Amino acid sequence: MDKHYKKEGKYSYFEAGEGTPIVILHGLMGGLSNFDGVAQYFPTKGYKVVIPDLPIYTQSILKTNVKSFAKYVKDFITFKGFDKVILLGNSLGGHIALYHTKLYPEKVAGLVITGSSGLYESAMGDSYPRRGDYEYIRKKAEDVFYDPKIATPELIDEVYATANDRIKLIKTLTIAKSAIRHNMAKDLPKMTVETCIIWGKNDSVTPPNVAEEFHNLLPNSSLYWIDKCGHAAMMEHPDEFNTILEDWLSKNNFQH
Repeated sequence: MDKHYKKEGKYSYFEAGEGTPIVILHGLMGGLSNFDGVAQYFPTKGYKVVIPDLPIYTQSILKTNVKSFAKYVKDFITFKGFDKVILLGNSLGGHIALYHTKLYPEKVAGLVITGSSGLYESAMGDSYPRRGDYEYIRKKAEDVFYDPKIATPELIDEVYATANDRIKLIKTLTIAKSAIRHNMAKDLPKMTVETCIIWGKNDSVTPPNVAEEFHNLLPNSSLYWIDKCGHAAMMEHPDEFNTILEDWLSKNNFQH
């Protein structure tokens, strides 16, 4: 991954491949939205995969909200000189992708969301661990997945460190409040972009009925389920996720 990692100006990002850009937006806990599977597969299929580091913990508190992150993504797309992109987001990243699409529809050719916040108010509050003992945090991290073994010791350590960092904790709570404030139920029916919804059938953070509600509210959406799968489908079932996504992309002729 390292050779594909770039730093230019205020942006740090992963980039691989050539072709139609797929811009990937990670969630609040980087390790919990691991896009290695997507990042390795799609550059071999005629797509350019770009994963910017979102400034979730580095902006001022006033800019720590869904709308500011959406503007950051728009500035990044402009900086990269992309005309239109496919936006793919997991969890908070899905919410940012949706909000970006609401504000800047002309920049978005297609939208892909998985385990996204934006409709379900307790998603943020429950899934992001409070400070506390390691066992509590281990359990919380494991609950994100259908198969608890996916929460490796390294991943749990990362979540534990974030939860016990006072500044990060304050920002996490600020983002959780912002996610509730930026509920998208009223916006979605007006958003006509082609949308692919890929959801884990066993997601306990944003349960399956949330995916159904997204599907009902978004006029041009397709809904796909992955079985025995929790909140991070692209991490838990990367091959199945890639197959669904590739089929949807081909069906909509997104490649130039």
